[in-house]
Amino acid sequence: MTDTPPLARRLFAELLGSAFLAALVIGSGIAAQTLSPGDVGLELFENAAATAMGLAAIILMFGPVSGAHFNPVVSIADATFGGIRWRDALAYIPAQIAGCVLGAIVANGMFALAAVSISTHHRASPAHLFSEVIATAGLLLVIFSLARTRRLNVAPAAVGAYIGAAYFFTSSASFANPAISVGRMFSNTFAGIAPASVPGYVIAQLVGCGCAILVVRVLYPDVTPEEAAEVVLPHHEQQANADGALAQPAIGG
Repeated sequence: MTDTPPLARRLFAELLGSAFLAALVIGSGIAAQTLSPGDVGLELFENAAATAMGLAAIILMFGPVSGAHFNPVVSIADATFGGIRWRDALAYIPAQIAGCVLGAIVANGMFALAAVSISTHHRASPAHLFSEVIATAGLLLVIFSLARTRRLNVAPAAVGAYIGAAYFFTSSASFANPAISVGRMFSNTFAGIAPASVPGYVIAQLVGCGCAILVVRVLYPDVTPEEAAEVVLPHHEQQANADGALAQPAIGG
């Protein structure tokens, strides 16, 4: 028999996981800019590679507690399919945003920069916004197709790989996350985004979320709340067995 961890513990996991995510994205961007000055292609490759690998690790770290959403559109889609209660999803979102802002401050501090430096990197061209619709929809399709087909054991690697690839196949470098879009405002570095660009990104990401929900309903019309509840990673506590040992989460099952 399994129980979902208390909401307070899940919110703490979402806060920490989102902070690690923002620190990973921004910190690796700062490092790439320092190590490979003037070579934007190499900087982007270094940023993407670190993000892809680090994201998989962060999902494994916090997924068993909160599901490792770290992203408001994931929580919204999960609530739409009945995997999480709407009131819990609405509680996840401010924790995710606060975590990403905290992570940006931490990343700045790790490289001896001002704790907060508002980005001047404007990104909101029509092509960038269209890219965010595609990037966000693709991310959710990866996550929910794995949940529906019970392949969640590969979710950390698959999500990391998708985001790493989307750095290159989208002109926006695939933010695909309203919380990280807000967090990246607070670092005027390689991975930053100007505040004026953020509303457009968030709207595009929400549009991508809506598109993904429609596509999932068409491709997997029988997706169940039980399957959605396992997104991104199963997050249930196993009760102690007869020997008093705590069983491990049944990843993918």
